[in-house]
Amino acid sequence: MVFDLKSLELFQRVSALGAIGRAGAEFGLSPTAATQRIQALEEELGVKLFNRTTRAVALTPDGELLLDHARTILEAAEDARTALSASHENVSGLLRVTASASFGRTQIVPHVGEFLDLHPNISLSLYLSDTIVDIVDQGFDLAIRVGTLTSSSLLARKLADNPRVLVASPSYLKRAGDVMTPKDLKSHSCIVLGSTGNWTLQKDAEQDIKVRVSGAFTTNYGEAVTDAVLQGVGIGLKSLWDVSQNLASGRMTRVLPDYRILPDWKIWAVRPPHRVVPARVKAFTHFLEGKFKGNDLI
Repeated sequence: MVFDLKSLELFQRVSALGAIGRAGAEFGLSPTAATQRIQALEEELGVKLFNRTTRAVALTPDGELLLDHARTILEAAEDARTALSASHENVSGLLRVTASASFGRTQIVPHVGEFLDLHPNISLSLYLSDTIVDIVDQGFDLAIRVGTLTSSSLLARKLADNPRVLVASPSYLKRAGDVMTPKDLKSHSCIVLGSTGNWTLQKDAEQDIKVRVSGAFTTNYGEAVTDAVLQGVGIGLKSLWDVSQNLASGRMTRVLPDYRILPDWKIWAVRPPHRVVPARVKAFTHFLEGKFKGNDLI
């Protein structure tokens, strides 16, 4: 069996957008042509990949299985193209990247010097903001995003997992008492990031436990959660990379360490839906992926 890479790319975009016509338009295909290409892939595999309605399409169990393999195949193909076509000498130009302020400052900026040494013909412009910017409208080559992604026309590559933990200061736990179960969080002061205080936890693949938390302090800024936890204001939900030093020094303590936080967050490299990826974008994406794979906190 020979996989057509373009058909796999189309299949991947249909699964992300939930619409064959919209996905086909990205490839310059009419809705009919895109549908025929998906049908040909289904006939080649001998399975049904999508359940179709007049409004949307959704992956079947066989489609979910193929999606995992398709991502691996397409990433391997992109890696091969990068290795064959990109050398340090021909990777050049201005690279415009955006990332969240905390993540960019602690996880990207420390590696900037090494990247520029490897690629002296690249100029890197890094825009740090906790606001999600429109990378197409504002002309960015790449966005490094942390969390879960919504469906869009943008293309995303997973760089690493992003484990999250509940933390508190020793002084707060001494004052308010230990947290023994997720339901205990309801009686504690929890620091809410954003407008919702819904936290979901899971232990050993058991049923999810959803808890609505509240407290005296809410904020839209991630670093403010860290500062408030250190002041003993309450319990915060943080990415492990963001609090590792405070945990190691004893200034913070993990709360409910046997539970994982859901949904699982990832670190993504997100780019505009161009079919040709500039070598400088490939180089930076692969550089960061290598750095994050060697980081035990990500």
